[in-house]
Amino acid sequence: MNIIKPLTMGGTILPSRLEVRYDRAFLIDLKGLETAAFQHMQHFVFDEFFQTGQLQNLAEFQPLGTSEIFYRFTIDPYLISVEITGQIIKFLRILPKPTV
Repeated sequence: MNIIKPLTMGGTILPSRLEVRYDRAFLIDLKGLETAAFQHMQHFVFDEFFQTGQLQNLAEFQPLGTSEIFYRFTIDPYLISVEITGQIIKFLRILPKPTV
């Protein structure tokens, strides 16, 4: 599923043709959440995410290892991984935070 909406990234306003994609695994993970968590995450990824001023403003936003295209951030007790390549942001997975 592709959605094109304006978004800013890294303090720079991107063209209005930013493409947001959702990996099949992400949609399966999302669908597998309990009802309250599903509704909250669905609202975030399909609505609130597009209101984010900068990706760095997301909770615990950081690269995965030394990668320059894979990142993660948290929402409540979940980790969300994304791939950022050029003007495409792809949601990859949504998983419960590991307990330490």
